[in-house]
Amino acid sequence: MLGSLFIFLPIKNTKMFVAFSLSLSMSVMLGISIFDLIPEAMKCLSSLKSIYSLLLVFAVFFIGVGLVYLISKKILKEKGSSLYKVGMFSFIALIIHNLPEGILTFMATYKDFKLGLSICLAIALHNIPEGISIAVPLYYATKNKWKSLSRTFISSLAEPIGAVLTFLILKKYITNEMIGFLLVFVAGIMTSISIEKILPEALSYNLKKPVYTGLIVGFIIVIINAIL
Repeated sequence: MLGSLFIFLPIKNTKMFVAFSLSLSMSVMLGISIFDLIPEAMKCLSSLKSIYSLLLVFAVFFIGVGLVYLISKKILKEKGSSLYKVGMFSFIALIIHNLPEGILTFMATYKDFKLGLSICLAIALHNIPEGISIAVPLYYATKNKWKSLSRTFISSLAEPIGAVLTFLILKKYITNEMIGFLLVFVAGIMTSISIEKILPEALSYNLKKPVYTGLIVGFIIVIINAIL
């Protein structure tokens, strides 16, 4: 929810701020997918060594991309600006993204508390710009703080829900391979949304400086996240 607090900042140039926020969110979501989710997935899937397993990984990734296409057909029917639709894309994608993160954090902590704590800190860090990616587009598209805050809150709930579901039901059944394929699936969703939806919206403002600044700040967050 910390990311949603950005909507309360007194901003003079809203276009520059929105362009910066979108490029920051895109940089983090894409960076997390490439440098975090996919490498972590490959570790989980290290026991699968055949060429068919690799093809299955690619297939699962592009199923995630395909889901974005199906979601886009539904969201494009909604009334609202392109900025509003970007916020809704982020909202749906991050619900799907946060669920396996809750599962992963619980399972890691269940096995090794120190490992779970480090994963918790890394996830908490990159969740801040993810909160921005929902709240800022929705607020500046609708001027409705409640809608921005409530959507961000619902998205954030997916994390503890994933942990609770794992504790109550899934703990005995979850395998490394299941987590691996789930992470690849989420990486496909986030990569597609970052490149196809968020980046074009950020570039539409024709403001290079805030876009480049957002990309650099996002990349720094991803590096810190990887170190953690």
